[in-house]
Amino acid sequence: MSGAVEVFLDETPGETRGAIMRDGRYTHLLIHREDDAAQTRLGARSVGRVIEVNPGLRGAFVDIAAPAAAFLPFPKNDRITQGQRMEVVVIAEPRAGKGAVVRRLGVGEGTPRLIQPAPSIAEQLRDLAPGEESITGIAAIDAVIEAEEEALAQSIGFASHGIDLAIERTRALVAVDIDFASTPGRDPKQARAAANREGLKQAARLIGLRNWGGLVVIDMAGDGQDAEAQSKVARAAFSHEHQAIFGPVSRFGLLQMSLPWRRTPIEELLLDAGRRPSVQTRAISVVRALRRQLLADTLSPRITARCAPEEALIADPLASYLGPRAVIQADAAIPPGRGRIEEG
Repeated sequence: MSGAVEVFLDETPGETRGAIMRDGRYTHLLIHREDDAAQTRLGARSVGRVIEVNPGLRGAFVDIAAPAAAFLPFPKNDRITQGQRMEVVVIAEPRAGKGAVVRRLGVGEGTPRLIQPAPSIAEQLRDLAPGEESITGIAAIDAVIEAEEEALAQSIGFASHGIDLAIERTRALVAVDIDFASTPGRDPKQARAAANREGLKQAARLIGLRNWGGLVVIDMAGDGQDAEAQSKVARAAFSHEHQAIFGPVSRFGLLQMSLPWRRTPIEELLLDAGRRPSVQTRAISVVRALRRQLLADTLSPRITARCAPEEALIADPLASYLGPRAVIQADAAIPPGRGRIEEG
């Protein structure tokens, strides 16, 4: 990826976020919460102990002192034994009720434990956007909130290209639909080609922003008469993902591809089982809004955030890190997710 790049780093008590914007569009949203299991973060290295070998899955389950065992895939001829100790690194974070996936690095000694933490959000931002200085403060708070809103949206319109992009993750796959409205007076074939180029580009960006992987099925504008050209466009759109595997474009204009899983999907981090912001997400949002107001208003002796009691229970100890001007007030009359900021 190229073009203008902006990098944002927000360190709110309870949660650190990083966001990267390229050419005015967010491409990455990285989130670390203080109560995450450090052993399961991408890139974390641990000593693990094999607790089960499963030949049918061609893998083993490894205790890395995390809430759930990690899965270690291995080639058919590898010799793995129960009780074996090894050093491993996380290559895929937990998702959908599954533990982390690890890769064996070598022999390990001692009890299961973390031996090297994963790169911090700041370090990841430096790796993803070398040479770019991170923007902090109010601008970063606003940016990570905008990135969250886009990461959770199911349908996004791009009026300049006449397309409506619907993207959804199901249990089995990621479904992408590029819906195109032809413009009168424009060559339909060229218009479809332009719509597919932009649609595939934005689909690749949004899938990356949401931390999705696995099987991806893309329904492109038009049929598969231009399958070769459509395939080239798709490969170009996902060229940043070197482990992507592409299938052919069908005569119905459907493209199947596979992407590796790496990070926990954004919606699993932020939403509950009913796809609403979790209590923890709402509480940290209250603290983030309070922190933003403290940065914007340096004169008021006190700034109070009123929120639902279950949110205040989590937010209050976090807000104490913001200093004596920050106050959390539980208010049973305020609906969940509707906290408000008061000055003075």
